[in-house]
Amino acid sequence: MELKTPTPKINRSLIRGLEILRCFKPGVDLLGNGEISERTKLPPSTVSRLTQTLVLSGFLEHSEQYSAYRLAPTVLSLGHAYKMGLRELKLAEPLMKKASEKYKLNVGLAIADRMEMVYLESVRYTKNIALRTVVAGQRVPIERTSLGMAWIATLSPDLRKKLMADLKSQKLKNWTQIESDIQTAIGSIAINGYCIASWLPEIFAISTPLTLLNGQKASLNFSAPANSNLSKVINDYAPHLIELKDMIESAFKNNLKTT
Repeated sequence: MELKTPTPKINRSLIRGLEILRCFKPGVDLLGNGEISERTKLPPSTVSRLTQTLVLSGFLEHSEQYSAYRLAPTVLSLGHAYKMGLRELKLAEPLMKKASEKYKLNVGLAIADRMEMVYLESVRYTKNIALRTVVAGQRVPIERTSLGMAWIATLSPDLRKKLMADLKSQKLKNWTQIESDIQTAIGSIAINGYCIASWLPEIFAISTPLTLLNGQKASLNFSAPANSNLSKVINDYAPHLIELKDMIESAFKNNLKTT
C-alpha cells in the first residue's frame, strides 16, 4: 500500500486577506469593497467580511467619509521590522553606498515577488535631480527592467518557461519585443555576467544576479541617466558592478562562517 505524503493545511481566509492587502500599491490610497472585489476576484460578501476583520486587527483603516479603506501604520512597521532584521542589508548597504559615491551612480538591490521586482535597498546618487526617487519596497516590472531580466536568467528552464507563459498571458503591449529583450538579457548574463535595459526614457540600468544568505536569488544594479554614453558606461562600470557583487557575496560568506 502506497503511503500518501501529507499536504500542508492552508488557511484560505488568511490567503484571501493577504490578497486584499496586496491590492494597495503606490498611487492607490483608498479602495472600496467593490474595487477590492474587482481586483481580487473575490465575492463582495467575502471582501466585506475580510476588510472588517483587517480593520479590527489593525492592518486597514476605514474612511467613513469615502466609504473606503486604506493601509494602517501596522503595515509600515512590518516593513521596517523586515528591513532592520535582514542581515543581507546590513552587510550590503555600506558597500552599495560606497560604490554609489565613488562612481556617481544609483545602486539597487531587489528580489522577485510574483511578476515584479521589489527593491530591498536603493542608494540614490542625488546630485542629478532628474533621476527618479526610488525607495526600498518600491516595485518595478520584472519583464522590462534589467533587475528583472537578471533574475529571470537565474531560473531553471522549467520555471523560466512557466514565467514566460504567465507573462505572455498578461497580454502585455509589445510582448514580442519584450520577449526578445529577455532572451538577449539571458544570453548576456551567461556570457558577460550582466544585462542592460532602459525601460524608462530617462534611465538605463545594468544588472547582475546575486545570491543572498538563504540561497535566494536577487539582482544588483547600477543605473544612470539615459543620455549617458551607453558604451562608455558599460565599459567603465560593468567591471565595477561585478566587483561589487563579488564583494557583497564575499561579505555574506564571511558572515555565515562567523555565525
